[in-house]
Amino acid sequence: MLEETGPGTLSDIRSNSEAAPRPLPSVIDVAIVEDRREIREGLQVLVGGTSGFRCTGSYETMEQALQEIGARVPDVLLVDIGLPGMSGIDGIRRLKEMYPRLALLVLTIYEDDKRIFEALCAGASGYLLKGTAPARLLESIREIASGGAPMSPEVASRVVRLFREFRPPERASFSLTQQEGELLRLIVDGHHYKTAAKELGISVNTVSFHLKNIYAKLHVHSKSEAVAKAIRERLV
Repeated sequence: MLEETGPGTLSDIRSNSEAAPRPLPSVIDVAIVEDRREIREGLQVLVGGTSGFRCTGSYETMEQALQEIGARVPDVLLVDIGLPGMSGIDGIRRLKEMYPRLALLVLTIYEDDKRIFEALCAGASGYLLKGTAPARLLESIREIASGGAPMSPEVASRVVRLFREFRPPERASFSLTQQEGELLRLIVDGHHYKTAAKELGISVNTVSFHLKNIYAKLHVHSKSEAVAKAIRERLV
């Protein structure tokens, strides 16, 4: 089950797929990262030979792309995932950090949940399977260049299922340590400083120290407020 906690989560997919529409350039600059020469050259011919598109770069590895793409950053980058050396997913993450407005369109054979999820969380805005018809590929490039999120039908259905199965964390942690969590549970159960200290095998002063940290982390100012928030947030 997927959780929405920290970077690389479903919230990142939402932010990637909800980009604001932007004006479509008269000529869309496209670069390619693909290790198989016949596919790479075929994509070059398709893109470079179609009116309204221009192929500005063709790279065999992600390392090469990272080194050279800055000379002429394209509007759209077609990225394979299964690359020698640095993976396409790691490269997507790096490229998104370097060029936030670069539209990254995955073109791969992989259609498993793990790779789809990781690629979209890393910063890809579209995900197509190899075998996509040339006309559909060009349409997808136009779509992603204008702020869209094109996906192969098989991929789109998987993404929908991922969202349907997604459940937020049932409990917030507030970064409580294990001992702070145990102390909070005892306080909720009605223990006082001395009895809580005895249960945990620590001193009363240590209980007082932990409670101050708990109050700070929960943003409360009293034991009653801490108990109320612990129950409300299902911390115990």
